[in-house]
Amino acid sequence: MANERMNLMNMAKLSIKGLIESALNLGRTLDSDYAPLQQFFVVMEHCLKHGLKAKKTFLGQNKSFWGPLELVEKLVPEAAEITASVKDLPGLKTPVGRGRAWLRLALMQKKLSEYMKALINKKELLSEFYEVNALMMEEEGAIIAGLLVGLNVIDANFCMKGEDLDSQVGVIDFSMYLKDGNSSKGSEGDGQITAILDQKNYVEELNRHLNATVNNLQTKVDLLEKSNTKLTEELAVANNRIITLQEEMERVKEESSYLLESNRKGPKQDRTAEGQALSEARKHLKEETQLRLDVEKELELQISMRQEMELAMKMLEKDVCEKQDALVSLRQQLDDLRALKHELAFKLQSSDLGVKQKSELNSRLEEKTNQMAATIKQLEQRLRQAERGRQSAELDNRLFKQDFGDKINSLQLEVEALTRQRTQLELELKQEKERKSQNRGTPGKGAQKPELRMDGKHRIQEENVKLKKPLEESHRLLTHPAEEQGQPSLSEKPQVCQLCQEDDSLTKNTCRNCRGTFCNACTTNELPLPSSIKPERVCNPCHEQLIKQYSSSPP
Repeated sequence: MANERMNLMNMAKLSIKGLIESALNLGRTLDSDYAPLQQFFVVMEHCLKHGLKAKKTFLGQNKSFWGPLELVEKLVPEAAEITASVKDLPGLKTPVGRGRAWLRLALMQKKLSEYMKALINKKELLSEFYEVNALMMEEEGAIIAGLLVGLNVIDANFCMKGEDLDSQVGVIDFSMYLKDGNSSKGSEGDGQITAILDQKNYVEELNRHLNATVNNLQTKVDLLEKSNTKLTEELAVANNRIITLQEEMERVKEESSYLLESNRKGPKQDRTAEGQALSEARKHLKEETQLRLDVEKELELQISMRQEMELAMKMLEKDVCEKQDALVSLRQQLDDLRALKHELAFKLQSSDLGVKQKSELNSRLEEKTNQMAATIKQLEQRLRQAERGRQSAELDNRLFKQDFGDKINSLQLEVEALTRQRTQLELELKQEKERKSQNRGTPGKGAQKPELRMDGKHRIQEENVKLKKPLEESHRLLTHPAEEQGQPSLSEKPQVCQLCQEDDSLTKNTCRNCRGTFCNACTTNELPLPSSIKPERVCNPCHEQLIKQYSSSPP
């Protein structure tokens, strides 16, 4: 009984929740053809029938939930209207049909929850109709009554006149509440499997109950057949007795007529004797007539009982056919449940395999993550070392600038003064060349001019040498002050290209690798050096050497 109560409560929860969700999604007034609404009434009918006491009648035991529903009008005066409407409906002939109509009218009034709560609170009245362990007598009934409050948001409209509520088969369709778990996770799949197993247990319990009911009905049918045969035998005996009584009555009539005729013809003494015999015959005739009337009444009673038995047999046959149809549908649903159970088991196995594969993949990813973490730690250590080296280099550079800042400024001033002096000397050289070109045109002064030209040329070369030395020193201090201490100048003549040995161009470039002085043609390449990230200008030999070094070094 406890398992049945739990299963019925779960089914009521599912049906009420599904009805509310589908009705809100539908967004219109519900009618009697709406499938979730029909299933809700079937579930409510099963809940009201659970633990119902059977009433003994002439046709056998009868279980009807119409009796408890009739009590509601005594508890809630507003329910008297729907009870009177149910009793006035012409198409309802059975108490089950009246109970179904009452549930529909209460739902239309949106007071089904109120009526059920009022009925459940009166346990002393319900004990007349229900057993102690029935659903309406326990806590599950109060829970279902509380769940019915949510149905007040639903608008329903039913037409009772054209609907056959007496002969409907109340079978729960579990396929409406079974859900596939393709997109669900493991915990949700387990919950669905337990719910399906609970539903399966409830279906098996209901199947067992229906089988017991069918067996009881079959025994009743056998008893009724035996009583029917017995009644037919008694009816045949009564008919034979009626025939014999009729024959005796005819015979008595003939004797009475014969005696009357003889009395008319015979003497008076014979008439007295015959009168006594006639009175006795009349008395016997009255007794026989009374006996005949009694037999006819008994015969009529037997005929009426036979008609009632035939009607009961037809109703029992109809009930048996309905129960067989219900059993067939339940077996089909049970097969569907088994198929779904196998499918869920297969999906569970596949999900277990997927979980194993994912766990292996996770372990591999964890190993790679650990390796990457170790690599990141090593890189962070290298980055710290590089940062410390950079900071130390910046500190050295700052200290060098502090030490040699004043010297650099003085050298820059000297360089600027020397450049101005150089430009003046170049102008003088140009003027001297122009004078020389002019003097070539005059031959008389040729003996004095060569000496002047030679003195001016020597003087310009000496000035150039004096200018080149401070320019080279200042350039070396400005570009690479940190490396100037350990690397002396590689070229004693910085203005002459060390490769092509040409002094035609005035613009010279310094190789950032070997610190040599080269012309533009010999320093056309740029490469990143270990001392700097940006590409620097290098000479052609250093470019070839660095390319070979970079190509041979491991990445």
